[in-house]
Amino acid sequence: MTTLTSNGKALTVKKTFSRETGVSIDIQADKSIIWALLTNANDYPRWNSTIISIDGTIAANEKIKLKAKLDPKREFKLSVKEFQPESTLVWGDGMGKRIYTLKTIGNNLTNFSMNEKIGGPIFPLFAKMIPPFDQAFEQFARDLKSEAETISKTK
Repeated sequence: MTTLTSNGKALTVKKTFSRETGVSIDIQADKSIIWALLTNANDYPRWNSTIISIDGTIAANEKIKLKAKLDPKREFKLSVKEFQPESTLVWGDGMGKRIYTLKTIGNNLTNFSMNEKIGGPIFPLFAKMIPPFDQAFEQFARDLKSEAETISKTK
């Protein structure tokens, strides 16, 4: 993936057998606040306008079921593939994975990035049926930033 700027604008790279979308934004909050939001499955619909529901536990080697507003009729069955507290969270299925990364860049300032790559040998057969992620990724980043900064101000 090409380097993302921290402006909250998504970037998508399309290839024959894959598509990768990423977004990055700076958040005026400690990593612990952002991590708590990213790993509390039941709380997602409250603060994240792109998510309908997440069932399950977001933790190492766990499984979750996610419903997103981008494709509300579909339930994504995902496995948590990597779980490094306050640093990296990866979940996905056989077709792709989403990576959340947190990096401290200053005093109470954290860079959040989210990247998803989907694809495989049969990707070209159904690529046109998968809606673009750009707007949903940008909204996700804005929602996370807003909620984390609101919490940070009350601490």
